[in-house]
Amino acid sequence: MARKTPQEKKRLSYAKDCRNAYGENDKSSRKNIPRSRQRAHRADRRRADQALRAAVGPADEVRADGAEQAVRTLRPAWFRKCPDAPLGEVVESRLRRRAACGMGQEARSEARLGRLHRHRRPLRA
Repeated sequence: MARKTPQEKKRLSYAKDCRNAYGENDKSSRKNIPRSRQRAHRADRRRADQALRAAVGPADEVRADGAEQAVRTLRPAWFRKCPDAPLGEVVESRLRRRAACGMGQEARSEARLGRLHRHRRPLRA
């Protein structure tokens, strides 16, 4: 395996390294992701329980079938994790936001973005 130049290392880093772009502390995701999944499952159980409680009473075949059908057709609540964003995209968005807010000189910001794009070129296959 050939050695990588520092430029190749930086290009790979911008392409493959990821950052939490969800907007909250990355450490809190350890607790919030399981909590969100749990909340969705709990909502499913609660809806099923409510549908079955509506059928409680005298043994009525039609009500029982209706309640069972309601439980089966309920659309389950779901939770989907958001993937982390590549480091190059995160750095670019931060630089663009800083330039738009007037933080720093515009020429300097453009120069930084140019250097970033130079490092984000696709690798030779």
